[in-house]
Amino acid sequence: MQKSLDVKLARIHQDASSRDFILADAKDADMAFGLAAPGRSPEHHAAEGRFRSLVDYRDLIRQIVEQRDVDIALMSCSSNDVLTIQQRLFDNSPVTPAVRANDSTDIWLAAGTGRYGSQPSLPFRSTTIDHVMCGAASCDDRRPVPGADLGLYSITFNNDAHADRASLEAYREFRLEAEQKGFRHFLEVFAPNACAPSCPEDTARFVNDSIVRALAGVPPASRPLFLKIPYFGPAAMEHLVSYDPSLIVGILGGSAGTTYDAYQMLWEAKRYGARVALYGRKINNAEDQVAFVRYLRAVADDQMLPEEAVRAYHDTLRKQNISPRRSLEQDLEQTASSTSYSQSTATSPTAPKRSDSSSTPDFSQMTSSEKVQWNLERWRRILD
Repeated sequence: MQKSLDVKLARIHQDASSRDFILADAKDADMAFGLAAPGRSPEHHAAEGRFRSLVDYRDLIRQIVEQRDVDIALMSCSSNDVLTIQQRLFDNSPVTPAVRANDSTDIWLAAGTGRYGSQPSLPFRSTTIDHVMCGAASCDDRRPVPGADLGLYSITFNNDAHADRASLEAYREFRLEAEQKGFRHFLEVFAPNACAPSCPEDTARFVNDSIVRALAGVPPASRPLFLKIPYFGPAAMEHLVSYDPSLIVGILGGSAGTTYDAYQMLWEAKRYGARVALYGRKINNAEDQVAFVRYLRAVADDQMLPEEAVRAYHDTLRKQNISPRRSLEQDLEQTASSTSYSQSTATSPTAPKRSDSSSTPDFSQMTSSEKVQWNLERWRRILD
C-alpha cells in the first residue's frame, strides 16, 4: 500500500505552499525512560508509581496505526520486530513504521540515581540498521525488507568541541552505512542538555546554526528526509525554513503539558513553516489516545482551531464516560514545554536540598522514605 508519508513529502517538495502536514506517534520511549515509558496505568492510584506494561504500550501503537490518522509510527527496535516483522501490522496500512536508530546518553533516563541526562550527550547506538530492516545481524539483499526502512537519528549539541565532534563523527558513520543499505532517516536535534559553563546566549540560533552547518557538508543522497527539533517560536522557525526551502522542518512535542499545549504548538508551528510534528508524551499522556490523535489530525489538516479541538476532545471523553485529568478550563491553559528528554525531569521547588547544581539531590543525606518520595515525584514529573 502506498504510504501517506511518501505522498506528502513529494507534494511538499513540489509545492512550497502545500498545506500537507505529517504526523508521527512517537512510542520509542522504552529506549529512554525504562519502566515508566508506557505511561501511567489507568488503574494507578494517586500515590503509586504504577505503569502500563510493554504489551499495553504496543497495543496502543496498534490502535493508533489502525486509526490511520498518523503518517509515522516511531518505535524501538524491539517493538518494530514484534509489530512490523512478526505481526506484519504495516503491510496493508498507509502508516510508515520507523525506529529510533540511536540512543545517545542524554536520553538514558533511569529512575533513582540516574545522572546521564545532566551530563553532556555522548553518541551510542544499541541497535543496528540490519536489525531494524530485517531482524537479523545481516540482511539478505535478495529478499524484500520485512522491517522498517526509516529511522530517527538524534544529536544533542552542547557547545563543546570534543563532545560535539564525537557526535558528528558518529552521525557521519551512520549516514554512510544508511546510504549503502538503502535506509532512510530523519534527524532529531535537541537543545543543549549539559552545556554549562559555556551555554550559548541564544539557544534557538545555536541549534539552527548547528543544523545547517552540520548538513552543509552532506550531499542529497545522505541527507535526512526532515528534521525533528524543539519549537523555539515563530522567528526561529521562519529563519530555518526560509534558509533552505528543500529542508523540511518538524517539531518534537517535549513534555506532555495540557491538551491545548499540544494542539496550539502544532497549529502555530505550521503557521510559521513546520510541516511535521512528532508527539510522544503529549499523545501517551492523553486519557484517550485515539481521540486525542483524531483531533490532532483535524488541527494539522486545518479543519479545527486548537481551542475547538480541545473542546471537541473533552466532549468525546464525556460521551465515553472517561474522566479527564483536568477540567476543560484547565486543559485550555497554555504552559511551558521542555526542549529535550532530560529537561522534563527538572526537580520541583519542594524537592530535597541539592548537593550541587545538577538535577539530582544528595541521596546520602536523605532518609529511605525521602528517597521513595523523591522518586515518586520524579516519575510524576516525567509523565506530566
